[in-house]
Amino acid sequence: MLLQNNECSKGKEHSYVDEKCVMVIDENLPLGIIANTAAIMGITLGKQMPEVVGADVYDRTGNGHLGIIEFPVPILKGNVETIRSIRERLYEPEFSDLTVVDFSDLAQGCKTYVEFIEKMKEISETDLNYYGVAICGAKKKVNKLTGSMALLR
Repeated sequence: MLLQNNECSKGKEHSYVDEKCVMVIDENLPLGIIANTAAIMGITLGKQMPEVVGADVYDRTGNGHLGIIEFPVPILKGNVETIRSIRERLYEPEFSDLTVVDFSDLAQGCKTYVEFIEKMKEISETDLNYYGVAICGAKKKVNKLTGSMALLR
């Protein structure tokens, strides 16, 4: 997880220059599912890493705007096979310190979180079809997994 030493809570600025966050989403999904996948993973990342969300800001007229993440999160294009491959590699010890959020067809198909919990208990990880995966942590490790991937446009 980013900011493991919790510098933000001490009022110090933190540089994200050696850290990176990306989302890899299946480019073959319908646009609405792509948007939903990015939104769900982004909300989950915000919960896991609240320290990366900046302070609220105000425009010239004094209207407030909630803080947003302090660094870019590129959305990369993948497909079922590339996302599966990345997800499998993320279980390796080398990548255990990365923050990872995945979103699958099972999650997308559930109407309630209780339903999601129950269905996840009954399925093997190898039977999940991933729509996307978000990865945050050391830039070198994130690049090792996704560095050659193109932006989803």
